[in-house]
Amino acid sequence: MNRNVYFNSPFLLGFDHLERLLERTAKAATDGYPPYNIEELSEDSLRITLAVAGFSRDELNITVEENQLVIRGKQIDSNEKTYLHRGIAARQFQRAFVLAEGIEVAGATLENGLLIVELKRRKLEPQIRTIEIRGTDATFK
Repeated sequence: MNRNVYFNSPFLLGFDHLERLLERTAKAATDGYPPYNIEELSEDSLRITLAVAGFSRDELNITVEENQLVIRGKQIDSNEKTYLHRGIAARQFQRAFVLAEGIEVAGATLENGLLIVELKRRKLEPQIRTIEIRGTDATFK
């Protein structure tokens, strides 16, 4: 595995997870199904729209797993139908989006074959914390 030079810096302590996120994102970018749009609605809100024609709400699942938005779809294929031609495949998919710190899923709707996921950015207040300096006889807990 080729390691990225940026993450080998001694000034980037504890950023190993970013390297893993970038690798995961690169793998997910190769799959083109289902197609999607990402819109910036305002400074603190985004919208992801996926084209999921043929999927019902029961066949779609949206989860947030460790700052990653994962959208899964699995159509229930009925064996009761006899197709003369089948051009619309009943295939499953998984589409993942890495979310930055402070981005939360505000809700999702399914309308006219489009799954719309609304994202909001929480306003993060800067925090300053003073660290107490102890003597050499103190132990860390």
